[in-house]
Amino acid sequence: MRVTLIDSPVANVANIARALRAAGADLDVTADPARVATAAKLVLPGVGTFPAAMRWLNDTRIAGAIRGAAANGASLLGICVGHQLLFDSSEEITATPGLGLIGGTITKFDGTLPVPQIGWNKLTVQHSPLFDGIESGTAFYFVNSYAAGATADTIATADYDGPFTAAVQRDRVFGVQFHPEKSSTAGLVVLRNFITWN
Repeated sequence: MRVTLIDSPVANVANIARALRAAGADLDVTADPARVATAAKLVLPGVGTFPAAMRWLNDTRIAGAIRGAAANGASLLGICVGHQLLFDSSEEITATPGLGLIGGTITKFDGTLPVPQIGWNKLTVQHSPLFDGIESGTAFYFVNSYAAGATADTIATADYDGPFTAAVQRDRVFGVQFHPEKSSTAGLVVLRNFITWN
């Protein structure tokens, strides 16, 4: 299945590309907004800060291309900060609007545990094609200081001094706060589910 991976300078694109190919994707890696706008399956990766990632999306006109592709029925998977960018906004550094494809705001972890969260954390999963073959209690690898609370679109949660949204789905738009490319076999299952889902 053809998958378009957005070639963001604020992402571990090479690692995600290797994982997507291992999961069976025929990959097109691009930062061309015209190719993004016409893609049938899109992956939006991201690391670093929300404001920097959103600024790059706006400056390159890829933000509008992503919204247009989603409106035209494309399947979209956001990973880590790419997942956060799907939301209405983030409070990281300064209040910053996101892509607005998922309702809610990204906020900083507020508790006694060290921030950022780095390491494996178990998910509680709801029914979604993204988690076919994945049982609740399966661990995935996280690196994050910010996350969304519970939303109407939450399909998986994890706990870090309280529950947070680990994955979302609204229609054909999916997001995962964890790193599937660092999450061993379970991560490849999630990527394969996205690639093969119609």
